[in-house]
Amino acid sequence: MNLKERLQTHLIEIARERDPYMATAGHFFVQEYIRQQFARWGSVEIHTFLVGSKTCKNLILNLPSQAEQQKQDLPPILIGAHYDAVPGTPGADDNATGVAVLLELASKFASEPAKYPLRLVAFDMEEYGLLGSTDYVALLRQQQQPLRLMISLEMLGYRDSNPGSQSYPPPLERFYPTRGDFISLIGNLRTIRDLIGISRSIRKVGIPSQWLPVSNRGLIVRQTRLSDHAPFWDAGYPAIMVTDTAFLRNPNYHKPSDTIATLDLDFLTGICEGLELSIRRL
Repeated sequence: MNLKERLQTHLIEIARERDPYMATAGHFFVQEYIRQQFARWGSVEIHTFLVGSKTCKNLILNLPSQAEQQKQDLPPILIGAHYDAVPGTPGADDNATGVAVLLELASKFASEPAKYPLRLVAFDMEEYGLLGSTDYVALLRQQQQPLRLMISLEMLGYRDSNPGSQSYPPPLERFYPTRGDFISLIGNLRTIRDLIGISRSIRKVGIPSQWLPVSNRGLIVRQTRLSDHAPFWDAGYPAIMVTDTAFLRNPNYHKPSDTIATLDLDFLTGICEGLELSIRRL
């Protein structure tokens, strides 16, 4: 199977009702699917956390760096995507696309390591207030673990090339395109160099890309905080969200209509290729 077909295979397994409270069977199924996929490439670490009396799970796969880099003890690049969804939607774009790319990156970097060690994390309970990533960041801080970069994969598969299909929080509409045919990279000020580099790599594979650095933890434009990178910003880590901009473009956001049929799989495939290339260049 080629990359596009493999991504589609992942989407078919993940895009289903999987709210942690209202669709527990679907949620468990997807959790197990991710665990089995990760387990092909190494031992899977489970980070459990409590929400009330409910035990929730972040799934973690650590991949080593290239052999010649291992002596340097480089800090890892953390790549995360949330696997939960809101009630009443199969969540194909939100966030089966992010998880599908996460699984493919695991496969790519397991067989051919990057310069930096990689930590791939499937976060739970994002839709309930970024709970999985918040708990995990607290653990990282407690252990005083440095990160080279955190990359949050948040909705990667919806493209609309019609003029006027892309909206923005003001005043960003003055500076960015009106067609929703690009992938967006949003990072804190520490990541400006990485934003430029990743954007360049994604464009190299033929996908338009726009980048936005935000100051003050994104609090000025709160829409920039709506994914698992935000707790990393709050803790002072360099972090970037990769996104198709969610409800600012995709009319199916948090609806039953967020199905695989609405996605652009060529767009998604290009983003996956661009991310692999950019991570290798970091």
